[in-house]
Amino acid sequence: MTNLFQKRRSRLLAMKALRGSYLPPEQIITCPGCGREVPRKEVSDALSVCPKCGYHWPIGAYLRLSTVLDSGSFRELNPRLAAGDPLRFPGYPEKLRQASRKTGLNEAAVTATGCIHGRRCVVGVLDSRFLMGSMSAAVGERLTLAIEFAAKNRLPLILFAASGGARMQEGILSLMQMAKTSAALARFAEKGLLYVSVLTHPTTGGVTASFASLGDITLAEPGALIGFAGPRVIEQTIGEKLPEGFQRAEFQLEHGFVDAVVPRAQLRDTLGELLLLHEKGGRP
Repeated sequence: MTNLFQKRRSRLLAMKALRGSYLPPEQIITCPGCGREVPRKEVSDALSVCPKCGYHWPIGAYLRLSTVLDSGSFRELNPRLAAGDPLRFPGYPEKLRQASRKTGLNEAAVTATGCIHGRRCVVGVLDSRFLMGSMSAAVGERLTLAIEFAAKNRLPLILFAASGGARMQEGILSLMQMAKTSAALARFAEKGLLYVSVLTHPTTGGVTASFASLGDITLAEPGALIGFAGPRVIEQTIGEKLPEGFQRAEFQLEHGFVDAVVPRAQLRDTLGELLLLHEKGGRP
């Protein structure tokens, strides 16, 4: 019976993951990183990474989960918790419907329990296809519930950030999620549990200024844009040209903002090793 449930969960995740590709539909695609033409299948087989230069295309939430979780271990948390329209913002309900039709999601965050190399954990992923992965009240609630579930069950937590920041259509209710998620993580940390933050392209705004920057260990994918305001806004504000690669993952590694830049193909094994070290460390 257990094997049957695992197979069903694997099929469910695989079906949802199919809609998580950002790759153009053409059989031969041009890499934004190196400008070379590459067969789409080669890029897809490499987890949406250019085999020529290593450029990382963004990927959707379910596809992300399928690349890191053990087969059959996926169990989604609070899947029915969806965005509302608390301020009755003009045009917002239609934007939500369009985003849902485009992505198959009902919000920009997906949270789940699962295993990585046999070690159980809680994983949350932001999907930038859904209104730029912006943090709404529902996104904040999903993440907070996932953090609290991990704390209650004494499980390590992994959150993948990919966001343009707070969702303006929800105003102060969206901004409040910065404090809400940060407070939940503070309570989580008091239990001595492990939180790994993984920053993917792009991680900006209120997400960077809250839960994304609070990891015990902070990883980033190659080339990910990481910051609060974007480089164009900063250049316009200070009236100066920024250094090459400013706010990219490698720049942030050099300046101590992240602990390691990990290519997507190595991310699952890296997370598995971190979970093993945490387990062997015997933290209470």
